[in-house]
Amino acid sequence: MKLFEPLKEAIDASLYSPADVTTGSVHVRDSLNHKRVMSIIMLALLPCVLMAIWNSGYQANLTLNQMLAAGQIDSLPSLSNSASMCANMLTGLGMFLPMLIVTMIVQAIWAAVFASMRKKSIGAGFLVTSVLIVLLMPPTAPLWQVAIATSFGVVIGREIFGGIGMNFLNPALVSWVFMSLAYSGSMAGDAVWTAVDGYAGATPLAMALNDGVSSLAAQGISWQSAFLGTIPGSMGETSALACLFGAAILLITGIGSWRTIVAVLIGVVGLSSVLCMVNPDAMSPAWHLVLGGLAFGTVFLATDHSASSMTVKGQWICGILIGLLIVVVRIYNPTMPESVGIILLFGSVMAPLVDRLVVNAHIKKRKSRHV
Repeated sequence: MKLFEPLKEAIDASLYSPADVTTGSVHVRDSLNHKRVMSIIMLALLPCVLMAIWNSGYQANLTLNQMLAAGQIDSLPSLSNSASMCANMLTGLGMFLPMLIVTMIVQAIWAAVFASMRKKSIGAGFLVTSVLIVLLMPPTAPLWQVAIATSFGVVIGREIFGGIGMNFLNPALVSWVFMSLAYSGSMAGDAVWTAVDGYAGATPLAMALNDGVSSLAAQGISWQSAFLGTIPGSMGETSALACLFGAAILLITGIGSWRTIVAVLIGVVGLSSVLCMVNPDAMSPAWHLVLGGLAFGTVFLATDHSASSMTVKGQWICGILIGLLIVVVRIYNPTMPESVGIILLFGSVMAPLVDRLVVNAHIKKRKSRHV
């Protein structure tokens, strides 16, 4: 049926390279195309995916073992040995895989609907968006809420602007913000992040901001464990180390903008250092970098081609602005400690304006030379 032809083409575009390529001297030929870019981004996300699966299972199994030791439960379910990598991976896969399947089905449906309306094929890219959405979610997020958030992110964040490459908002980021605002109880609070019924615990970032970094030691959380990612959190945000591996792949291949990444870090480290000088008890730059979604958002969301600044100066300006605002909201808005998603969305909205001002200033400067 012609109605399902776009879905068939989406599968072909994701698995195979096109048989027909552009030829002729009047065309610019390059080894990179959209499919290869998505493949590289998927490769960069792989360390975060593996860490998300393992850590989600590890946190659940560790909590069950602690509850058994405290006498809160009588026995452990099967595959609940937190010391077993296999048990942790299987437990985490049971959380990660259903959410990924839901987001992919929802995306495929909406992509097929809009492609049929436009009579165009579906581009390769919804797999990366699906993985990003899942990595931004806590393992306890209900699947029906994730499905609604994915629908909102795909339709409002991408499809209404014309599809892949024509959107100025990252659909995964829009899904995360929608989920945070519409279903805040599933994204923040004292009973999320660890998929164990009857367990309650605040997120490490909330504890550090509300009770001081010293409160993390009582929970067995050190800077090293936060850097490695063996702490509770959204599936893909806990490991700064995994994000560093992804950043290396994006930077080596030229897919990600090093200026944007460095600019965000300058904003975060610069302002948090000043605040530490004023108040020695304030969270240090080192802790800012490993807690919350800062590392993940900086590497994979701030560098999104269609949702970030395109000019060199604009990348510096937007990156520093994002870094400054993240620290400001974290410190001075304790009701919403995890501000990275909303700040990145604000940066995406501001990027076209910043680029416009940069280009106009450049044009004005060039004109002045000929006067």
